[in-house]
Amino acid sequence: MRIGLALSGGGARGIAHLGVLKAFDELGVKVDMISGVSSGAIAGVLYAAGFTPDKILKLIKELSVFHIVRPSFGKVGFMHLEEVEKLYCRHLGPHIKFEDLNIPVVINATDMNEGVTVYYSSGELIKPLLASSAVPILYQPIQYQGKLLNDGGVLNNLPVDPLHTNCDVKIAVHVNPINHQAHIAGIRSMIERTLLLMINNNVKLRMHLCDMLIEPQELKYYRLTNFRKADEIFEIGYAYTMKLEKHIRHLINKV
Repeated sequence: MRIGLALSGGGARGIAHLGVLKAFDELGVKVDMISGVSSGAIAGVLYAAGFTPDKILKLIKELSVFHIVRPSFGKVGFMHLEEVEKLYCRHLGPHIKFEDLNIPVVINATDMNEGVTVYYSSGELIKPLLASSAVPILYQPIQYQGKLLNDGGVLNNLPVDPLHTNCDVKIAVHVNPINHQAHIAGIRSMIERTLLLMINNNVKLRMHLCDMLIEPQELKYYRLTNFRKADEIFEIGYAYTMKLEKHIRHLINKV
């Protein structure tokens, strides 16, 4: 029996994926394949590369966004990801390939010219990983294999699709529950709210494709940029998943 895990994007909320993975480790749930986008792709790749969830959390907490993100005056993005690329090269190796990972991983990005989702699961790893989380306009797109790539969440923020022909059990983790009592207080919160509502539209189309959806509701109170609350977000993912232990075991044993 093969267990597939789909990890959504969600900025700082994506740290909850690490809590979910830690709970899976403690419950003895072996993940056979990961499909991730944006922050979910980052968590999935580092986990598949052999980093423990606690180690990945430590790395995230040690980072300063202001040190790794630099302004760019390009025509299609305000900031570039060169420093982030150096970071991946340092921890994963500059020439790492998908085939080097301990668990098969699929990453999706958006081809901005064609307007379609593109999946990557073999060959060079770092470029697709960068592209998967390059939010349009905010970050310069990644040029790779003749394509202009940005954040995969634009078209598919819950990439369950690649798991269908490869896994018996498909579990999806969605870290962007909608807060229906939100208060829009300025342009920043309006932009974030608009982004969340738009992306959640494409998520709804795919929820029925998974056998179990893990969606910690407490995450709706955290902003996409709340990296300073990494410990809290990690714990939410962990505690929520541990509460689902009976359901997870029932699902796995049923197949």
